[in-house]
This record gives sequence, structure tokens and C-alpha cells, in this order.
Amino acid sequence: MRTFVSAVAVILGVLLSAVAVPAIWVDRNVVDEDGFVAMSAPLGQDADFQQRLAAAAVGTIDTSSIPDALAGLVQPVAEAAAGSLTGLPGYPAAWEESLRKSHRLNFADPASLPAEADTATSLTLDVAPLVALAVEELSRTTGLKLEAPEQTLINVGQPDQRQWIERLSAYAPLAYSLAIGAGIALALALVLARRRWTVFFSAGVGALVLAALWTFGSQWARGAVVGTASGNEVADRFKDAFVAAASSSFQSWISGTAVAGGVLLAAGLVIGIASRGRRALTR
Repeated sequence: MRTFVSAVAVILGVLLSAVAVPAIWVDRNVVDEDGFVAMSAPLGQDADFQQRLAAAAVGTIDTSSIPDALAGLVQPVAEAAAGSLTGLPGYPAAWEESLRKSHRLNFADPASLPAEADTATSLTLDVAPLVALAVEELSRTTGLKLEAPEQTLINVGQPDQRQWIERLSAYAPLAYSLAIGAGIALALALVLARRRWTVFFSAGVGALVLAALWTFGSQWARGAVVGTASGNEVADRFKDAFVAAASSSFQSWISGTAVAGGVLLAAGLVIGIASRGRRALTR
């Protein structure tokens, strides 16, 4: 009976870990604002993405208040501002603030958001800090007083993806309870097992299997997301780069799980061999 309960506890621990680990990663790197910014910030170093984003940001500047006689002069200056925006000292801070505003926009209560955000069905980037930086540069260059908008929204992804954000926000924090449950189950298996080396060995095999399943699942998810198009070149560029960064980040967790699985498996084998040696000597 003890052996049966121990085996069930090991299986339960592995199954709980299968859900807990990815969910903890999501909570720390997607749901958590600081984690999201830390993972997304390097995207601003992609030269091609920077230029496209800068051009899109400058293209949203409202120049309707500029006299018609000066409009033709402002356009070349605006284009030059787009080209130099990423080299301005304030660009890194503006990009980080854009990420923070975008995160708050997508993970906020939909009822508290402006109607133009359309976040009931889609994910949205708010690049207003980048637009404000461009407006400041354009005003400095031309001497004209321009107003920066409070929000500049770019829809990302396909309809109904907002629902996934709501589910992540609701369920990701539960991952820690699942992780505790997995730890308790494995500890119980170790206490009840007649041959404790089998618990280490089984847990190691389970970890290696999970690492393989997560690798397959992350590759499938990456392909599915990258295969969709929003129709906005800047949004698609951000989506593709973000998915690549997320995949790379989670891969490090997968690698850690595989290493832990290998260590547990080896420990189980060593303990098992040692146990058999001790029993042979006592006979």
C-alpha cells in the first residue's frame, strides 16, 4: 500500500509541476509589469524595429495646427526626427515607459479603459511616450509649439486575444499553490517509499519528460502566434520579436528543468546501486 501511495504521489507531483512551472514563468514575465518590461526592453535595441516604430510614432503627430504655409517645411523635419529619434538620449526611457503603459493598458480592468483602446478584443501598444519624445524634438527643431497626445494606440494580434490576457491575470497567481502542492506530493512520496531511490529516479524521468513536452509546446505556440498577422507592420514586428524573446526566456527554464531531471535521475541510480551494495554486504 505504501508503494502504491508513493507512486501516486510522484505522478501527482509531476502533473502539478507540469502546470505550475509554465504558469509561474507567465506570472513573472508576462503578468508582472517589471518582468514584462525586463523581457521586452531589449526589443528596443533591434535597429529595424526601432526605425519602423519611430516612423510610426512620428506619423501620428497632429500637425493640423501648423499653418499651411509651413506644412511643407515641417514634413522633411518630421522625417528627419523619425530617423534620429532612436539616437536621442531620452529614447531608452521613453521605450521603457511605452512598455509600462502598454502593460497597464492590457492588464487593466476593461471597464476602466478608453473606448478607442478596443482592448475588449485585442492587445494594444501605447507608444505615447515615444510620440512625446518626437514632438519635443520636432518642436525644438522647428520652433513650433506642438501638443503630444496622452495616448497613441497600436493594436497587436488577432481579435479575442484579450480573453487570453484576462485568463492569464486570473489563473497565473494560482501557480504558486500548485508548486507547493507538487512539493508536498513529492515529499510524501519520499517518506512513504520503501525504496527511496525510486522516487528520485521517477521524479528525474518525469522532469525530463516535462522538459521535452514544454519544448514541443513552446515551439508549437510560437509558430501559431507568429503565423497570425494584424495587418500593421510595426505591430507584427513587435509581436514576432516579443514571441522570440519569450520563447528564449522560457527555454532557460526548460533547460533548468532538464538539468534538475538529470541530477535526480543520476542521484536515484547512485542511491539504488549503493543500497543494493549495502544489502549484499549484510547477507
